[in-house]
Amino acid sequence: MPTPKYKRILVKLSGEALMGDQGFGISPEMINYLATEVRSVYDLGVQIALVVGGGNIFRGVAASSYGMDRTSADHIGMLATVINSIALQDALEKRGVQTRVQTAIEMCAVAEPYILRRAIRHMEKGRAVIFAAGTGNPYFTTDTAAALRAQEVHAEVLLKATKVDGIYDADPVGNCKAKMMESLTYLEILKRQLKVMDSTAISLAMDNRLPVIVFNIRVKGNLRRAVCGENVGTRIREASEDD
Repeated sequence: MPTPKYKRILVKLSGEALMGDQGFGISPEMINYLATEVRSVYDLGVQIALVVGGGNIFRGVAASSYGMDRTSADHIGMLATVINSIALQDALEKRGVQTRVQTAIEMCAVAEPYILRRAIRHMEKGRAVIFAAGTGNPYFTTDTAAALRAQEVHAEVLLKATKVDGIYDADPVGNCKAKMMESLTYLEILKRQLKVMDSTAISLAMDNRLPVIVFNIRVKGNLRRAVCGENVGTRIREASEDD
């Protein structure tokens, strides 16, 4: 069995990842696949936290662009993340991974409120913890929530699971000459305004020296490879870090 490089991780899944090839909602095949990928890391004895976006159901920024109040739109988006988190919890528990959902907005009938010490205790007992409802505040993305929660639970790395292989110097969808970069600094991300994560999340990771790995979750085994320290995707790091 491979040896994990990290003992405690936070995985950021976009809401779009749950759609699979659908245009909206949750793909049963995709959520079962994601649960299997997480289980493969759980089997290594790694403590796992997750943050799931809500873009497959509702995007607050998009709604505010056509006239909805941004605060209202963001609150709807937070509730969408709770739907996704409960669905992922169900898929994980069917694979034998004890899971707890904690929400930044209290809704005790469906999930625990976010309590840091309880979240850490869950992970120490071998339970996966899904952090839902973002930070609980409008104007903050789930990327920022992921960077924040990673710091709070003392995760050793933030794994940003996407549908592309890593960070490119141009949009790989519209440019066949786009090249993937194996390593970038936080400042390079900010200066070049690369849209892999929002600037608040990158700044928070930079200020706290939190390593970030951006990788393609659709390649089977990539999550496990990243946790075991293999060269997968793009690593976002400090300028002084030795490659």
